[in-house]
This record gives sequence, structure tokens and C-alpha cells, in this order.
Amino acid sequence: MAVNGNPTVRRRRLGAELRRLRLASGLTSMQVAEQLLISQPKISHLENGRRVIKPRDVRDLCALYGVTDPQVVDSLMRAAGESDRQGWWVAFGEVPYAVYIGLETAASSIRSYEPLVIPGLLQTPAYAAGVIAETIPQATPEQIATRLEVRLRRQQRIHHPARALRLWVVLDESALRRVVASPAIMRDQLEHLNYLSTQPHITVQVLPHGAGAHPGILGQFSILHFADAPGSGTVYLERFTSDLYLEKRSDVERYSVMYERLQAQALNPDSTRRFISRAAETHTG
Repeated sequence: MAVNGNPTVRRRRLGAELRRLRLASGLTSMQVAEQLLISQPKISHLENGRRVIKPRDVRDLCALYGVTDPQVVDSLMRAAGESDRQGWWVAFGEVPYAVYIGLETAASSIRSYEPLVIPGLLQTPAYAAGVIAETIPQATPEQIATRLEVRLRRQQRIHHPARALRLWVVLDESALRRVVASPAIMRDQLEHLNYLSTQPHITVQVLPHGAGAHPGILGQFSILHFADAPGSGTVYLERFTSDLYLEKRSDVERYSVMYERLQAQALNPDSTRRFISRAAETHTG
């Protein structure tokens, strides 16, 4: 099994192989959980790469799936040991959305809907600092600085020279009108957003208030897709105290249909840039 520098990619690939072996054995995840006396969600998390896979987990699963070739078992156990290596974000201490950062770093494309703020990957440093400070009032200056550094480090992903992230963002008009930090910072942010939207791998669309009701009214969501798992994906729903990840194919398809509806209702990219420029002019220092 090839080694990849991203721990999330390593775990996803190993998890996909374990899922293939389980399906080949004819066992359901519930049956595996019952026989190994563990929870069914643990099996799901292992197979989706959202949990560290320990060599002993691989050993027990291989035995249950009837994998007898010692070379195969040893290869999978080595991969499990490598999957425990930590990502760059661990060096910053406790990061509440560490799971998402791993998925974001591993993703080949992300489709995101944001109703209230500019997405983190497209924020200027000043705007990002304002969002962090104003949405987490109990945060210390040190915590704000750490979160800001992590956010700016995350932005390197969209400009990766070898595999730039394909990013598609639909924004509600409210995200352009809401003043974060100061009018001058908002104007700079919108000008920066317009510049990024001209990049070939980044698409931005705005849903003006005049578009009326739409599927995004219920809140923010992102759909992540991965090159090593075509046809599947993960829906990420950000919450204040705990995030939600949906990986069932039916859930991903449902949110994909919602996103397509948002794209259809939003302004096209060229009209969006003109709309953002006019919004930027309303933010006078």
C-alpha cells in the first residue's frame, strides 16, 4: 500500500481496503461489531478514515474476514502504524475542527455554502482575525493568534502547486453586507474575494436576497470529495460545540441536489464579481 504524507489520506486508503475485505467476507458492519464486541460506529469511523487504525485492529479484522496471507496482513498492519502519524495541525495544540482539517487537506474538491461569513479558505488575515475574535468572545489573544495561524496555514491547500484544491463557493448576500472588524477590512476582504474568484480552480457565486427562499436557509454546509474514493464524499456541517459529518451515499446525494439548486439560483460567476464590487463600494472607511 503506497504511503502518502497526509495522515487522513493514509487512514482513508487503509479504511477503504478494510471495507473491501469486509464486503468480500459477506459481513455487515453490525455483525463485525457484535463479533469483536465493539460499537458499530467504530467500524464506520475506521472504514471512513476518521479514526486512527491501530495494528491490533487490523489483525483482529483480518482474522475475522478470513485473510490468511501473512504478507497481506503485515502490509496492512504496517499501513496502520503509518496512519498514526500526526498532521501539521497537531503542532498547534488542541484545534476544535482537527478532523475537518484532515479531510480538507485530503480533499480534491470542496463545494461550500456559507450564509453569513466568507469561507475560511478565502479570508484575508484581518478579516479572519475579526471573525475569530468576534465569534469566540471568551478566546484569549494567544488562542486567537493560534487559530489565525492555523487558518492561514489551511489556505495553502487551495494554491498547492501539484494539486490545487477545486473550490466552489456559494455565498448568501448577507456574508457580503455583514461588517466584520471594520468597513475598511470588509472592503479589502471583498476585493480579495473577487481576485481569488478569477483563479481557474476557484468559483464563487452569490445568492442575492432577491433570490428568495432556497435550500441553504437551514445553514452552512460543505461537500468534500476525494480523488482516492470517486463516487463517494463527506458532508460537513459546522456547529458551535460539535461538528457533524455525513458519509452515507444517500445523504451526500441529497446535499448534492441541494447544492445544485443553490448554484442554479445564484448569480453566475461574472455577475457575482460585479455584485461583489458594488458591495465593496458600500463599505467606506
